[in-house]
Amino acid sequence: MAGNSFTIDDLKKILLEGAGAADGVDLDGDILDRDFAQLGYESLALLETGGRIEREYDITLDEAALTDVATPRVLIEAVNAQLTVQAG
Repeated sequence: MAGNSFTIDDLKKILLEGAGAADGVDLDGDILDRDFAQLGYESLALLETGGRIEREYDITLDEAALTDVATPRVLIEAVNAQLTVQAG
């Protein structure tokens, strides 16, 4: 099981394992505020990513957290909020 916080490195690992990386996209760059669509991840890839996050971190994400997120920063914040609730 993963730690008590979710980081950009955790997200990148899960994205790469689940959907890979689009040609020409450098996930090691500053991607926190780039749209997932710009990074090559469509809604199906985000749902898969959310499922992997839920399994690895033993949390349940609100469906809106997966369908309405636009950037990695927003998804990371949603995951960390859920981890905080779970720890509380």
